[in-house]
Amino acid sequence: MSDKIDKVVLAYSGGLDTSVILKWLKETYGCEVICFAADVGQAEELGGLEEKALATGASKLYVEDLREEFVRDYVFTALKANAVYEGVYLMGTSLARPLIAKAQIDIARKEGARAVAHGATGKGNDQVRFELTYYALEPGIQVIAPWREWDFKSRSDLIAYADSHNIPIKASKEKPYSMDRNLMHISYEGGILEDPWAEPPENIFILTRSPEDAAPNLAYVEIDFQSGEPVAVDGEALSPASLLDRLNRLGGEHGVGRVDVVENRFVGMKSRGVYETPGMTILHAAHRAVESLTLDREVAHLKDSLGPRVAEMIYYGFWFTPEFEAIRALIDETQKRVTGAARLKLYKGNCAVVGRRSKLSLYSEAFATFEKDTVYNQRDAEGFIKLNALRLRLRNFAEKERH
Repeated sequence: MSDKIDKVVLAYSGGLDTSVILKWLKETYGCEVICFAADVGQAEELGGLEEKALATGASKLYVEDLREEFVRDYVFTALKANAVYEGVYLMGTSLARPLIAKAQIDIARKEGARAVAHGATGKGNDQVRFELTYYALEPGIQVIAPWREWDFKSRSDLIAYADSHNIPIKASKEKPYSMDRNLMHISYEGGILEDPWAEPPENIFILTRSPEDAAPNLAYVEIDFQSGEPVAVDGEALSPASLLDRLNRLGGEHGVGRVDVVENRFVGMKSRGVYETPGMTILHAAHRAVESLTLDREVAHLKDSLGPRVAEMIYYGFWFTPEFEAIRALIDETQKRVTGAARLKLYKGNCAVVGRRSKLSLYSEAFATFEKDTVYNQRDAEGFIKLNALRLRLRNFAEKERH
C-alpha cells in the first residue's frame, strides 16, 4: 500500500486465525491494532476476550451486542423476501457479515482508523461480503486481508507462528471441520465434510437432535405476524432475538432444520455445507402460510420470481447496493398486508403448516366452497376458458391449413 497505516480495526474473535492476524498486523505494518468482536449470538465465551486481545498486542477491544439488530434488520429482511439460496440454504452466515462489517466501519470512524482487517480466506464468500460493505460505506477505507498477503498455507503454520510468538491459543491440532455460528444457524464445512458422498457424523450437530432421537411427542406452535415480521409465539410477544431463540430450541428438540447441500460459491467453486437452522425453517413455513391468505395472486407470484434474485444478492454480499435497496422497498410494500397467524405441527424432523388465519385474509369460503353458493355463476367460466383457449385454437387451425 502506498499510504502508511497507523491504525487498523480488526474483526476479532479470539480464535487461532484472528489471534495470529493481530500479532502479524503489528509485525508487518507496525501499526496500532484495535479489535472488534461482534456478538451475533455465536454462543462463544466473550468474557476474558479483552484480556486476551490486549495480551496479544491490541490497544483496545470493542464488544458490540448486535443480536437484536441482526434478527430484526437482516434475518427478518430475508424472511419477508422468502429468500433461499439455490432452493435450500437460508443464509445464516451471509446475513451476519454485512452487519458485522457495518459495525466495524462505525468503530473505524470513531477511532479515526483508515484501515480495517478481517480473517476471511481468499477462497470463500466472506471476503467479498466484508469488503463490499466496507467500500460501500467508506469508499476510501484501506482493507487488509492477511490470508491474501501472508505466506502461511495451513492451520499448522498458524499454530507454529502462535507458539513461536507466545500467543495464547487453545488450538493444538487440525479441526475435523470448520464451524460458524450465530443466532440464526450453525454451518459446518471442510475437513471430514469435503467428500459430498459422506454422511455428516451425528456428533457434529449442536442445535438439533436427529429425527430418530427427536422428542417422541409432536408439538404445535402458533406464530403471529405483523406486516410480514414475526412478533409472538403461542400468544407471547417476544423481541426478534428472543423469538428466534425460542423457535431454535423448539425446532431443535424436534429435529427440524438440518440441511446438507453442495452450493455454488460466488468466487466460482462448489462447496459442501451442512447447516442447522431450526427456528428459521419454522418461520419460513409460517410466513408463507400467512402470505397465502393475504397476498394477491400476482403480487405473490412476482415475489416468488424475485426470491432467488434476492437470495443471490444476499449470498454474494450485495447488501449495501442500489439494487438491493430498491428491491427491499418493493418487498416491504408487499408485506403491508401480511398480518395474521400460522399454526404448525413439529414431529421427527417435519414442520407442517396445519392452520392459518388473518383479519386481512383474501380467502372467501363463500366463493371457494364446493357446496351450493349464490355468489359465483359457474357459467361465467365458459367464456373465460374460451378466451384463454383462442390462441391455442388459432395455432391449431394454422397448422392444419399448412398441411
